[in-house]
Amino acid sequence: MTHYLHEKTALLPRITIREINTAFGNSTEQAMLIGAVHGYRGLVRELIMELKRELSVKQSASRGDGCYAKLIAAKLPEISAVEPDLTLEGLRLVWSK
Repeated sequence: MTHYLHEKTALLPRITIREINTAFGNSTEQAMLIGAVHGYRGLVRELIMELKRELSVKQSASRGDGCYAKLIAAKLPEISAVEPDLTLEGLRLVWSK
């Protein structure tokens, strides 16, 4: 997302995703980080809550995977574990069958 914003706009900088401990940005970079980190955490939290509601599940063990999963999951109690190779492991299991 941040790469796309930098490439497709005239003035937005390229940023490195990292933890940001504020909800108010004092610069364009901080505002982009807030959207990228806090915004994605909110998106993931809402998706998990909606899935639990639709499946009538009260407790679940959600796992994160992907490039920034560790960062995003760090402050999401809804995610119980991060497995960086989860997709590859799934593909390996399918291939082995």
